[in-house]
Amino acid sequence: MQQLHDREAAGAVFLEFRRKVQHAEVLSASMEKLLLEIGFSGRLSVVVQNGRILKSGYEEGYFTRRADARLLP
Repeated sequence: MQQLHDREAAGAVFLEFRRKVQHAEVLSASMEKLLLEIGFSGRLSVVVQNGRILKSGYEEGYFTRRADARLLP
């Protein structure tokens, strides 16, 4: 009985994890605010093993005004 409850709880936690990833809710509000303030455009990466962050990094890719102009309709 306890094993069934533990599996159901683990399944619910995993579903919440998937939902947050799919809805881009993986950053704290303070980190999002910093990214917005500096106008960061690029790639953030996080490597996780057994629930702990092993490594994180970023690749800057500030867009030029010419590239931004192409995105406008």
